Amino acid sequence: MPAALPPLYPIGLQHGLVLGALLFAIGMAGVLTKRNAITILMSVELMLNGVIVTMVAFARHAQSPTLVGQIFGMFIMTVAAAEAAVGLAIVIAVYRLRHTVDVDVVDTMQG
Repeated sequence: MPAALPPLYPIGLQHGLVLGALLFAIGMAGVLTKRNAITILMSVELMLNGVIVTMVAFARHAQSPTLVGQIFGMFIMTVAAAEAAVGLAIVIAVYRLRHTVDVDVVDTMQG
């Protein structure tokens, strides 16, 4: 059986960090600039995915190969799923009450 060929362009820690930072920055820009509540929730999900990519990249290139980064990534995915479910439920409740998902219109807690 022939030996495996080395990768032509190995993926290093910097690639994971840049990808994670890019995802986080796109999510941050979406949270700060968008007015639609559903778009803001999607931007928060992008930010959490950027954090997951960063943690897995650090865990992959650590001195002692442990699964700590992957375990934290799974925990963050679980929290993100719960955040999406609760956030979407709140958006649906607000839409039924106010008939809009624009966060500038729904800035008070009056009924």
